Parts: sequence; structure tokens; C-alpha cells
Amino acid sequence: MSRVGKQPITIPAGTTINTDGNSITVKGPKGELSKTFAGVVVIKVEGSEINIVRPDDSRQSRSHQGLVRSIVNNLVHGCSAGFVKELEINGVGYRAEAKGKFIRFDLGYSHPIFFEVPESVAADVKQTAITLSSPDNELLGQVAAKIRSLRKPEPYKGKGIKYKDERIIRKDGKASG
Repeated sequence: MSRVGKQPITIPAGTTINTDGNSITVKGPKGELSKTFAGVVVIKVEGSEINIVRPDDSRQSRSHQGLVRSIVNNLVHGCSAGFVKELEINGVGYRAEAKGKFIRFDLGYSHPIFFEVPESVAADVKQTAITLSSPDNELLGQVAAKIRSLRKPEPYKGKGIKYKDERIIRKDGKASG
């Protein structure tokens, strides 16, 4: 029995939920998101709660119940409160600046890198800190991962782009051997 899938999702004030068969649309103060799922589980809105119900005890139904519940919870949380990811840039001469819908990165390459930020993601750029916010958790994670992949942190000096709460395991150089 799925422990996550059985838990109801509470609908915060100011958020409306519309279900149509296998699709759900969530509207809130931060935006509007919709998602369509496979017809393995049923999404029921009862008062101020959302329940994910599986029709039988098959392996596929059990595995989808927790997954759909987590995705719907992220939709509801994103439209009501939003999600935030913070990135840090470490390194001499490494910096970023906002240029309209692009972010310009100077990361030690021979050329600057221009990264286009999607419309539903808001980017607050300081020189060595980037704060991304969006109602869509999936898109936000993809954008943050793409930005991090422009210059991954290296283990010797820790230079590169990393998540704010990420811990880089440092290595000793060859001089310590």
C-alpha cells in the first residue's frame, strides 16, 4: 500500500482545481498549470481536498498512485506558493548578468555564454548568485540543471556553478601526495 499515494492533498485558499477525466488544471496566485496523466488512477476533488484513488491493486496502479499524488501536489504548491532554486557562481572572473530574457555568463571560456530563460521562469541575477523562481517545479529543475551544466563545479578549487545548498567534495592536488 502506498503511503504517499493515500495522503490527501489540501487545496490552499485562492487556488482552484478543475479535473476532466485524466487531466487536471490548477489555477492560483502564482500561475496556471495543467497536466494529463495515464488513465491508471482517478483524481477526485472532494471539498478542499484532492484524493488519488486507484481502481484495483495491480502493480501498475500502485506505482502510479504515489507518482500522480506527488505531481499533483507539486502543481498545487507551485500555483499557490511557487518554487525557488538558488545557484552560486564561484571562481575568479566568473560572473553573470541579466540581459532582457537572456543571462550572460562569463565562466572562463574564450567567449561569453548567453542562456535564454523560459517565460514562466523568473531569474534574479546578482554577479555571483542566481535565484530562479517558477510555479512549474519540473521546468525550474531543468533550467537550473542546464545552467549548472554550463560550468560544473570542479573538485580541486571548487570553481564553477553549483546549487546553493550543494556540498562539493574537495580533493587534494598532486602537491599533497
